[in-house]
Formats: sequence, C-alpha cells, structure tokens
Amino acid sequence: MALAPGAYATPATVLLAKYAELSDKLENNPFRKPLYLESGEDSGEVKGTLYAVVGEPFPTVQSALKEPAHWCDILILHLNTKYCRASPAGAWAVLKVNIGRKAEQPIAQSVRVEFSYRVIAAAPDRLAVVLQAAKGPLGTRNYSILLEAVPLPEEKTFVRLAYSYAYGTAANLAMHAYLATAGSGKVGFTVTGTRSNGQVDYVGGLRGLVERNTMRYYLAIEAYLGALSVPPAAQLEKRLKDWYVETERYPRQLHEIEKNDYLEMKRREYVRQQSEY
Repeated sequence: MALAPGAYATPATVLLAKYAELSDKLENNPFRKPLYLESGEDSGEVKGTLYAVVGEPFPTVQSALKEPAHWCDILILHLNTKYCRASPAGAWAVLKVNIGRKAEQPIAQSVRVEFSYRVIAAAPDRLAVVLQAAKGPLGTRNYSILLEAVPLPEEKTFVRLAYSYAYGTAANLAMHAYLATAGSGKVGFTVTGTRSNGQVDYVGGLRGLVERNTMRYYLAIEAYLGALSVPPAAQLEKRLKDWYVETERYPRQLHEIEKNDYLEMKRREYVRQQSEY
C-alpha cells in the first residue's frame, strides 16, 4: 500500500495538547489505569483510538517500538495472531502475520496478512510508526495500526494507538454473521447507557469488536515494554503472563480462554515463529 506520511503525522505539540485535554479522563476512568479509548464507524470503515500513559521513559519506548521484529513479539501475544515474522523489503519492512482462531490451530488453517511497516518519525520528542495491510481476513481491507509516542515528565510516555480497517459488502456480511453467532453478546468498552436496575450497557457490533482488539493490541505493547525490565531469557514468560493478567481485568470484554491454555498455546506459537513459513 502507498503511504502518505502527512496523513498520519501528528506533531509532538498536538499530542501533548491532547494529553492535557484528556488529563481528567486519564486519571478518572473505569480502566483503573491512565487510559482513554474511543471508537467510530463510518462509510465502511471502523476504527479505535486509544490514548495512554506508560511508565517507561520515552527513549526506552522509542528504542523498542521502532524495530519491526519487536512488533512480532508484540503481535503474537494477541489471541488471533498465530505467527509473525519480519523481513526487510526495500525501504519498507514487511511483517508476515497469520491470523486465525482464538484457540490453537495448524498454521495452514490461518490467513496470511502482510503488513508494510514504516517508521514515520523517530526524533528526540516524538515516535511514529505505522503498519498497513491491503487485505485482511473475511474480506476486510486497508488495515492500519498507527503508534505515536511523546515524552512526558517523570520518565513517562504518552502514546496514541489508532487501529482501523475497511470492509465491503461481503466482509460486512461475514462479520455480522460472526457477531450474530460466535460473537453474539460480545461488547466493547464505551458505555451507551444505564438501565433502571443500574446495569451498564456497552457498545456492541463492529465498534465493540474494534474496541476489544484495540485494547488487546495496546495491552500487548504494554506487556512488551514491561518485560524489558527482566533478563532476556525471562521476557517471553513475563510478556505472556502480564498480557493475560491485564486482559482478565476486563472479563466482560476480553475473556476468551483459560490462563494455562493461553500460555501453552502461545509458547508453542512463539517457538513456531522462529522458523520461516
């Protein structure tokens, strides 16, 4: 896919202004961490945008997230990611990612999605990287994962994660079939109302779907950064356990699999990821 960097570029001053704008929401929210999530659906495109403060200093975040191979260690934490391998392709890097079911399955039964990866900016005051794929599973297209980060005081970092994809008629039918069957009852994080008995209603449908996956990708980034504090040999186990624990903080939205099943599946997938497919 062709990339117009200007369309994704957010100056550091704009991100810092967004941080100031969201200060109350980052401090007071149901996530129990400095995080704000929003989503939208319009004209055949669905998108989720997440803002958060991470506890690692900006140089650490930039060093980790500007390397394409590190993104494979991040993406493999997601339940649906069965394989990821980075390879250079001219001025771009390519991430070969296989998407499949949330349970264990042979790689031949998964769908290969090739993401173009590019560092848009890597400056002392800003990082911006983007992953794009022209085609995705179930007939979806124009996938984009954009990560931006700026330094904050007290050795913290403010990040913006924007995840989006487009869909046509066939993909729309396929996704709504999923939402009506295996995905029925699944919700996102945006509150749409409160019933007379006090029960909270959350957004569903495609917005709920994109909110869940935006959160899963962010928690994978958070787990990757957090594991850098331990020796390299211990980082995989820490990433896996931390990602699972954090997703289980939101069981209504994110619970899919038991802990031991997740850990065993991902250990095997990580080993498989070391070979070229």
